[in-house]
Amino acid sequence: MSELNIDLKDNISNEVGHCLRTLDASEVERLHRQDLRGIVGEFQQEKLEKEAVANWDKFYKRNETRFFKDRHWTTREFQELIGDGEKTRSLLEVGCGVGNFLYPLLEERLNLFIYACDFSPRAVQFVKSHSLYDASKMDVFQCDITKDELRGKLSGEVDIISMIFVLSAIHPEKFKTVVSNLYECLKPGGMVLVRDYGLYDMAMLRFGPGSKLGERFYVRQDGTRAYYFTDTEMCLLFEEAGFVASSVGYVSRQTVNKKEGINAQRIFVQAKFVRPSK
Repeated sequence: MSELNIDLKDNISNEVGHCLRTLDASEVERLHRQDLRGIVGEFQQEKLEKEAVANWDKFYKRNETRFFKDRHWTTREFQELIGDGEKTRSLLEVGCGVGNFLYPLLEERLNLFIYACDFSPRAVQFVKSHSLYDASKMDVFQCDITKDELRGKLSGEVDIISMIFVLSAIHPEKFKTVVSNLYECLKPGGMVLVRDYGLYDMAMLRFGPGSKLGERFYVRQDGTRAYYFTDTEMCLLFEEAGFVASSVGYVSRQTVNKKEGINAQRIFVQAKFVRPSK
């Protein structure tokens, strides 16, 4: 084995304390192959950042509402969404996509007023064209959450914020800005609910040479990007912004596709963070 492979194994072993599983030899080799062409150059990385909105708009133009499944698991995993049924609470869904999180919640008739935003104007339009869209129960708008415009689009601080597979699509240099913006939108005592991609998720191991933007940060063929978190890293990110961790951990799901011969482990980081009461 080359020195490069040995160094890679050393890096992986140093992260084992913060991941759900260790890698076998073939998976280590996959990560080695990702490094063969090095990190994507600065010019191309800047281009990807400038075209981020356009790339997500193209994604939704191509896939419309067909790509993601409706998320009917959210109230099971995040029971804080249910409430007592009497008091109307406010929820901000950050990165709403085409409504796969929002509309299953409406079907459960929860006593929520929902704010929902997305980077992509096309995604927002899909949400508004849904048969269940009701302007009396929701306010849906386009927003770049890496900038300081989110708080001004709300009528006040919200009780709950959800971020489901959203932070990973943002450049890591902007994580702190995003989390700080969320803090300003949340009521004292309110909670942020997070699920995102975890270290050594199947999708991370499947990237090929020429797709690596940085440590655990990749670009897909369509120009959209993905970052893979450790639970410790996610916790520190929110705690440094002033949040208190209620729970942080990994969720593992097995993906089976008999037709294509796929049996792979999906790994997500799932967390709940509270803004302390004054």
